[in-house]
Amino acid sequence: MAGVNKVILVGHLGADPEMRYTASGTAVAKFRIATTEKFTDKQGNRQERTEWHRITAWGKLAEICGQYLSKGKQVYIEGKIRSDTWEQEGVKRYSYEIVADTLQMLGSPGRGAEREPEPPFAPPEGGVPEEDIPF
Repeated sequence: MAGVNKVILVGHLGADPEMRYTASGTAVAKFRIATTEKFTDKQGNRQERTEWHRITAWGKLAEICGQYLSKGKQVYIEGKIRSDTWEQEGVKRYSYEIVADTLQMLGSPGRGAEREPEPPFAPPEGGVPEEDIPF
């Protein structure tokens, strides 16, 4: 049986998306969203834990992100985790990002949404070749 790599997040953008294009003209949007978990600790105190997630969107989905998303906007994202490792000054470093497959804008339209949001978008099967990644 093949493995499953699926992530579902609902959170708010920490900043406007950063838009770039590959050498072949494919749009890429990068942004971060915050998710906040509320819970009660063992002592009965209410606690909050915020996690920041790096999101990357490609192609048409990236263009939609660049046009409609802005800091503070709430989004629902489905995608997969991609990890990277490297060594810096003798220390092994790790990073993780979510490659978005589907995005749904939530909440009020807010800044950057001049017209009705489009329905969720999923990129074509196969994704974007690694050699087209601009950063």
